[in-house]
Amino acid sequence: MPVWRKSSYSPDASDCVEVGRGIGIRDSKAPSTHLPVSGEAWSAFLRDVTRATRL
Repeated sequence: MPVWRKSSYSPDASDCVEVGRGIGIRDSKAPSTHLPVSGEAWSAFLRDVTRATRL
């Protein structure tokens, strides 16, 4: 069974984005569906977000 982790930026437990390692991302309000994301794509996304927040 996949392990999903909630975003630390979510305001409360009902409205959040969850990440499943090696699986993808999903909305906590619709847990039966998710957007598949490869490890490579996720790493690239995190690099870009980190770079953008430093500007």
